[in-house]
Amino acid sequence: MATVAMDISKPPPAASGDESAKGARGGGEGLRQYYLQHIHDLQLQIRQKTHNLNRLEAQRNDLNSRVRMLREELQLLQEPGSYVGEVVKVMGKSKVLVKVHPEGKYVVDIDKSIDITKITPSTRVALRNDSYMLHLVLPSKVDPLVNLMKVEKVPDSTYDMIGGLDQQIKEIKEVIELPIKHPELFESLGIAQPKGVLLYGPPGTGKTLLARAVAHHTDCTFIRVSGSELVQKYIGEGSRMVRELFVMAREHAPSIIFMDEIDSIGSARMESGTGNGDSEVQRTMLELLNQLDGFEASNKIKVCCT
Repeated sequence: MATVAMDISKPPPAASGDESAKGARGGGEGLRQYYLQHIHDLQLQIRQKTHNLNRLEAQRNDLNSRVRMLREELQLLQEPGSYVGEVVKVMGKSKVLVKVHPEGKYVVDIDKSIDITKITPSTRVALRNDSYMLHLVLPSKVDPLVNLMKVEKVPDSTYDMIGGLDQQIKEIKEVIELPIKHPELFESLGIAQPKGVLLYGPPGTGKTLLARAVAHHTDCTFIRVSGSELVQKYIGEGSRMVRELFVMAREHAPSIIFMDEIDSIGSARMESGTGNGDSEVQRTMLELLNQLDGFEASNKIKVCCT
C-alpha cells in the first residue's frame, strides 16, 4: 500500500491583505444592495398609501357635499310653505304692494337679504305664510314652448345678401335698427319710437331674409315665432303665450320678436258669439295689440311681422 508523506511542521501560509479587503468590500456591497431594495420597497408602499389616502379624501369630500345638499333639501322640505304673489308697486325702501291670488293686495315688508332694486312691477315673489314678509324673488313664469322660441345663434344674413330692396332696407333701418342703437335721437326730437313693422308681399321676395339681416345687424335678442303656434285649442291659451312671449322679451331686452304668418291670427274682427272658433283667434290678436300699445309697452321691444 502506497503512502504519502506530508510535512506538518509548518502552518499553511495566511491570506494576503488584498484578498481580505476584497472579501470585505463584497460583503459591504451586498449589504448596501439589501438596504437599497428595502428602501425602494418602503417608498413604493408610501406612494400606494398616499394614493389611497387621496382617494379616500376625495370620497369623503364628495360624501360631505352630498350630506350638505341633503340637509339643505331636508331643511327646505321642513320649512313652511310660502305664498306666491306679484308685485304691483314699490312703496319706499322697505315696503311693496303685492297682489296675492285669490286673497287680494297687501303692503308687505322686505327681508334684509333682498335687494329692492331688483324688484319691479310684475315680479313674482314669495311671502312667508306667517308674517307675509317678502323673502324671495322668483323667476318669471314662462312656458317652455315660449323659451324654445328664443334663437340662441344670431343669423349670419346681411343686407348685402338682399337685392332690389334698397328702399325697404332704408325704411326698416329707420324703424327697427335706429331706435335700438340710438334711442336718444327720438328723445331729443320728442317723437315716439315705432313699435314694429309689417312686411308684406308674395312668397320668395325676401321678407324673412330681411328680418334675419335686421337681427344680425342690431346685435340683440332674436325671438322667432310662427303665428300658427299662437292658435290654441283652449280659451286663453294663445293670449297667455303672447304675454309670456313679451315677458321673456323684456327680460332679454333689447329684443326683436319676429312673427311669421301673422295672418293666421290677424283676420278681420267678427261679431262675438258667432261660435265658429274665431273668437279665440281674436283674443290672441287683441292681446298682441295690448302688449304693443298697452300700459306695459316697452321701447326696447320691436315686432317684425310677415
